[in-house]
Amino acid sequence: MAELYVKPGNKERGWNDPPQFSYGLQTLAGGPKRTPLTKRVAAPQDGSPRVSTSQTSPGPPPMGPPPPSIKALGPPPTGNCPASSAEPTNFPVIEAETLLEDVLKPLEEALEDCRGHTKKQVCDDISRRLALLREQWVGGKLSVPVKKRMALLVQELSSHQWDTADDIHRSLMVDHVTEVSQWMVGVKRLIAEKRNLSSEEEANEEKSTATAEENQTIPGVQEA
Repeated sequence: MAELYVKPGNKERGWNDPPQFSYGLQTLAGGPKRTPLTKRVAAPQDGSPRVSTSQTSPGPPPMGPPPPSIKALGPPPTGNCPASSAEPTNFPVIEAETLLEDVLKPLEEALEDCRGHTKKQVCDDISRRLALLREQWVGGKLSVPVKKRMALLVQELSSHQWDTADDIHRSLMVDHVTEVSQWMVGVKRLIAEKRNLSSEEEANEEKSTATAEENQTIPGVQEA
């Protein structure tokens, strides 16, 4: 490869003389010349813009003031946003607490109605069971579902809905037997005694009505 750059015709040089290179060949072998950076490039014929070489050449970044920071700009404008958007939309529903007297008072009144029509031993046992109910309620040993169902049971008992009251009693014995087992027996007996008493009262009313109708005199003239 070095023979291409040696100038021919110099045969008188010694064996230790350095070779004479041809710089013309080096220039030709160096490849095409680069366009000077200061030379203006002609505009293209199709009208599309062309960026000059001086513009595309890399250089130091432009010096200038730094962009303003976000903190310097201040907080974003709030505008006319409704105040309710920042407040929670869902509020917890606060249910009224079931009171002990609202449940125990109707039961005690029903027990007083049964006295005189029921054996004293039965009434005393029911009274003792109701005392256990009060004690556990005050001591916080009854859960909220038990209190709510007892309130419903008392409402049905006061409305003489015996079957519904008995169904609520059974549901309490099945779902919350550990809480109600000590006093629910007395409530069940009270429902039964109150139901029997109501049935007797209704039967007595019907009997008295029928007797009054029989004793009424029918106007008329009996012919001989």
